[in-house]
Amino acid sequence: MTKTMNQAVSMKQILDLVRDDLARVEKTIGLETIGSVGAINTISHHMQAAGGKRLRPILLLLSSRLISSSAETTEEAIQLAAVVELIHTSTLVHDDVIDEAEIRRGRPSANALWGNQMSILAGDWLYMQAFQIAMRQRNFNVLDILIGLAQMMVEGELLQLDRLGKIDITEADYMELVDRKTASLFNSCCRLGAMAGGASDAQAARLGDFAWNLGMAFQLVDDILDFTSKEIILGKPVGNDLAEGKVTLPLLYALKETTREETRQIDTILKDRNYDRVPFTTVLEIIEKYNGVEKAHERARHFTDRAREIIEEFPDSPYRKAVLNVADIITDRDR
Repeated sequence: MTKTMNQAVSMKQILDLVRDDLARVEKTIGLETIGSVGAINTISHHMQAAGGKRLRPILLLLSSRLISSSAETTEEAIQLAAVVELIHTSTLVHDDVIDEAEIRRGRPSANALWGNQMSILAGDWLYMQAFQIAMRQRNFNVLDILIGLAQMMVEGELLQLDRLGKIDITEADYMELVDRKTASLFNSCCRLGAMAGGASDAQAARLGDFAWNLGMAFQLVDDILDFTSKEIILGKPVGNDLAEGKVTLPLLYALKETTREETRQIDTILKDRNYDRVPFTTVLEIIEKYNGVEKAHERARHFTDRAREIIEEFPDSPYRKAVLNVADIITDRDR
């Protein structure tokens, strides 16, 4: 069986466990994103219709069931799964504005269709709607996690803006951004799911650690795919990160060994924010020459291996097996 077929089988097994719950989450999102202003409804519908993996609510739901002894997923878990998906969607809207992106998941981005001002306000509305749903849980621990998450993600975006176009980014700088912009949301998903399932503080913290490592691996693979995938698969232009002024891990590893001329070529792209003077193929040749992709994959596997070690501390169950499968899919995915 091929890698792609294995992933499809694993994903089906995961979805079989949470399919009914995901339908409840989608229904909740549909009801909660009906605003009194037409533009909000239009942009919200556009973002939700674009699909996506729903990975974050899936992780929250699996974490809840991994802990819970109940035969059914709690309503709190369903509501919180909607919360994290709305937060994720709002960050995508904001990120596309900041990055001046024109494509999202193979479709025109919200800002390309409705402009920056309307998109920012719609993203703000989605964020506040997520918090309104969370408020109904009347749980200060939930709000504490979400407020901390919001601060982390905004700080990550500010740090990234400050570092755009700079070639002297360190691996520590890069990992800090991944922590704040991606891994922190994964961490919050599993902690919230564990809490909804009745976990102890220690259990919730361990599931959070598992998800943090998973989130780090997810973003590393995402950044690798920006160099190695195809636009039709990725759903956005390849080489987009570098053209936006971002130095990610495969290139960062290569830059540790590049010649002065190769470094100058990369710096030219960062300054120009396009591939007019230095083609993308030149970047790929440089990364291949210094094994940047292989080294980044090795680093991603380090995080997924750590995630597996943590989740194997929990009792065996279909839900533990499912989150282990998520780790495998994240490491080996091609989109």
